[in-house]
Amino acid sequence: MRILLTGSSGWLGRFLAPQLGIAGHEVVGLDVAPGAHTQVIGSVADQGLIEQVFARRGIEAVIHGAALHKPDIARYPAQAFIDVNVTGTLNLLQAARTAGHDRFLLTSTTSLMISQAVRAEAGDEARWIDETMGPLEPRNIYGVTKLAAEGLCRLFHLDHGLNCVVLRTARFFPEEDDTHRDLSGTNMKANEFLNRRLTVEDVARAHVIALARAPELGFDISIVSAPTPFVRSDARALKRDAAGVIAHYFPDAPSLYARRGWRLPTSIGRVYVATHAEARLGFRADVDFAAILQALRDDAPLPFAHDQDYHSPAARHGWVPA
Repeated sequence: MRILLTGSSGWLGRFLAPQLGIAGHEVVGLDVAPGAHTQVIGSVADQGLIEQVFARRGIEAVIHGAALHKPDIARYPAQAFIDVNVTGTLNLLQAARTAGHDRFLLTSTTSLMISQAVRAEAGDEARWIDETMGPLEPRNIYGVTKLAAEGLCRLFHLDHGLNCVVLRTARFFPEEDDTHRDLSGTNMKANEFLNRRLTVEDVARAHVIALARAPELGFDISIVSAPTPFVRSDARALKRDAAGVIAHYFPDAPSLYARRGWRLPTSIGRVYVATHAEARLGFRADVDFAAILQALRDDAPLPFAHDQDYHSPAARHGWVPA
C-alpha cells in the first residue's frame, strides 16, 4: 500500500518508515522539517496541502504520527496545538474518507490518561491504568488535543465506517525527562520499563501490525507499552516498597543496579497495562525490564536509546506555526 506517514522526520518516523518498507509498503513522508524519509514539507494543519498530497500521490492509507508534544508547550501557543493536533487530524480524516480508505492509524499518548490527581500519585497503592480508565481529564493542552483527535477518529468510524486504530504509546522519547532530573537519563529510562516505557523500535512494529489489523478491528484504542512484570495484587506494595517488589521478581536487580551506580525506584504510583494490545492487535513489546537486566549482566549495550541532546526536527529547524 502507499502510506502517508505524517511526522516522518521525527523520532518515530525514522524507525517506522523503514519497517513499513520492509513490510512491502511505499511510504510518502510528510513533515514540517526535512528528513531521510520525508518527501513533502508542510503541516497537517494545511488543508490544501493535504488534499494536494492525496490527489497527486495516490495515498491508500494514513499513519498519523505528526503532533506537537509536551515539550512543545514551552515553545508554542495553545492555538498551535489545536491547529496541528486537532485540525490536522480532521484534515487527514476528511481526505481519507473522500479517498475511500479502509484504515487510518493515529499515534496517541498515554499522557492524556494522566490527570493532575493521577500524576500526584496520591493514595496508598499504585494506579492500574488500562483502556477502561475514566473519566479522562488531561492535565495540559497536549493531552486535551490528543484526546480530541481520538474523538475525531471515533466519529469518523461511527459516521463513515472508516476503520481507525489509536495507539496510546507509553514513553519512548530519547531525550532527558523535562521535569524529573533526580536520576541519570539512562537510569530513569531503565526504571520506566517496569511500568511506562518501551523502545521506539517496538512502537514502530506496533504500528505496522495495527495497519494490517485495522479492517478487522473497526475502531480500537490500545495502550502500547512494555509488558509489566507486576500483577494487580502488587499495587499496594509497589507504592510502599517498589524496590522490594522488584527484588522479589528479579533477585539480582539490586546488585546489578549497584554495580552501575543506579537506583531502583522506591515507590511506583502507576502501572500501564498493555494486555489489550496483546489480545486485540497481537502485539507484545520485545524489550522489557528483564532485557534491561540481561544487558547489565552481560555488560552489553542497553537495548534502548538515550540522547540527552535530542531535539525534535521542528525545534531544530525553527518551525513557526502559520
